[in-house]
Amino acid sequence: MATPNYNYEKRQRELAKKKKKEEKLRERETRKTSPEGEFGQNPDMPPEDQDPDHAQNPDGVAPANNPDQV
Repeated sequence: MATPNYNYEKRQRELAKKKKKEEKLRERETRKTSPEGEFGQNPDMPPEDQDPDHAQNPDGVAPANNPDQV
């Protein structure tokens, strides 16, 4: 029976970590440089699904929490 090559396995894990780290850095850079990339928005989402949690009425007034209070 062949013995496992631990050095090869360790090198593969290190390469995978390095690749993942580089991808994260590239993604961060693209988010920083993209003009429409705002915090909390997913650029892959359609615009109608990107409504913020603090939505306002068209007249700019925040809706009341209790509809009975006006």
